This record gives sequence, C-alpha cells and structure tokens, in this order.
Amino acid sequence: MAGLRKIQHHLERIYEVTVDEDVDQFLITEAALARHYDSGPSARETPEKLLVHQESETLNLALYLDAALMERLHADDPTLHLHDGNLGTFWTVLEGISHFLYLVWNAGHGRSVTLFELELQAEVDKFVVAALLIGRQCGGRIPSALHQRLFARPVFDSTLDHATLMRYHRANHYASRYCALLQEHFLKRRGGTGIFKELRRFYRLMHRKKLDRIRTLHYAPCA
Repeated sequence: MAGLRKIQHHLERIYEVTVDEDVDQFLITEAALARHYDSGPSARETPEKLLVHQESETLNLALYLDAALMERLHADDPTLHLHDGNLGTFWTVLEGISHFLYLVWNAGHGRSVTLFELELQAEVDKFVVAALLIGRQCGGRIPSALHQRLFARPVFDSTLDHATLMRYHRANHYASRYCALLQEHFLKRRGGTGIFKELRRFYRLMHRKKLDRIRTLHYAPCA
C-alpha cells in the first residue's frame, strides 16, 4: 500500500534533503475540513491543496488530498507499478507532497519561497519521479512520450484569476523546457550519469536563479 511518506522519501533521496516533518502527519482528507481552513475569496474545490497559515514565526500546514484520491492511491500503488491507469492520481498526490517538502525544507533553512517556485518545482518533480520510477520498473527504459503527456496540453481551471493562470502557464513552460533538457542530456544516456548532481543543484536555487539555470543548461548541459 502506497504511503505519502514513501513518496516523500523518494523526493528526499533524489534531492539529498531531509526534514523532520512526516507528510502523513499533516494529511487531511475531509472536504469540509479543507473548506474550513481555506475559506478565502480565492478558495477553489480541488482534490489537492497545501493549506498554509503563518502566525509570527510559526508556520501551520495541512495537506488536503481528498478521500477518493487516497483510495485510488492505496488500491494501485504507483511506486510498485506506475502505468497509464494510475499516473494521473500519482501526479496529483506527488504535487501536494512536492509543495509540502519544498516549503518545509526552505523554511527550515530560513528561506521564503514564492508560489511560482512551488509550482515550478512540483512540475519538475512530477516528471523526474515518474521517469525514475518507470525506468526502475522497466529495466531502465523511459518512454519518450512521458514529457509530452505531462507538458504538451496542460488543462487549467477556467475559474482561475488572470494572475494565477499566468503563474501556472509560466511554471508549465519553464518546467517543460527544463525537463526536456534533462531528458535530452541525461535520461537518454545509459544510466543517466550526472542527473542527480544537476537536480540537487537546481532544487537549492531560488526563483530567478532557477530560471537562469534553465537558460544556462540549454547551452552547457554538463556544467
């Protein structure tokens, strides 16, 4: 049975980061409780959301993943067999865990993060973790269509305000570009030599430097 902590551990190993907090301890699955904690004017009904409330130096968090989503995750563990039937569920769950880990790790280092950074890193995480899981499960073979599946035709909530919609579009654009470079310069090579060094470097960069790295990697993939 898939556990959120197991997926969190995948991310921690990829990026060589650790946090004391266990994502399972922050999980809520009741829609009514999520509405209670997220009742502002921009609140939306989604199957996944990271709920954040800061009071002075205290950061209060909860990760909402709706009950049906969790049932599908437990019924068909993607960490054992990732396939077309459970890929969407996996990516939704992974996005929430990515947000949680990235926020907590940065907060533990006294760094704030922007909403754009959270979305950008989550899109990268979805591609990278899926590619590595599929590669492990299929003898190193990673389908070339994976990048297209995630990035080619993104669907965004039509009720999003303009600023939020543009943030999602930008995150998708830059993550698509970065992951295409990862695929071309690392994943197509047998063993993917160098990819973890690159990913760990990228994870630790802040907003503008992440974008600069994407542009730089285009010209110097092994730098």
